[in-house]
Amino acid sequence: QTSSCLKKPLSETIVINETKSANCVKDERRLSRLSDILNRILDFLENLLKGQVGDEINVLMAACAWNLRKWLVIATIFLFWQKLGLFFVKYLRFFAGTG
Repeated sequence: QTSSCLKKPLSETIVINETKSANCVKDERRLSRLSDILNRILDFLENLLKGQVGDEINVLMAACAWNLRKWLVIATIFLFWQKLGLFFVKYLRFFAGTG
């Protein structure tokens, strides 16, 4: 279901852009979350390889790219926390006090 703010013409949405209702903001957030996955699906449909073997290669490459992206995000978070932990260990006396 789409709310009434998505059905309005572009000129009306530009004029009342500053006074959006809460439902319009929720709809825009929901659409922005889905846009990444929808773009990946559209990229998947644009298969430049021919035949059944090309389809299989395309599926494998898409799955590898998806997993690599997830691993890179996890590695980035891990390295950030590791660096943050080393910072706290280095300056432990400052945080612990002289007590």
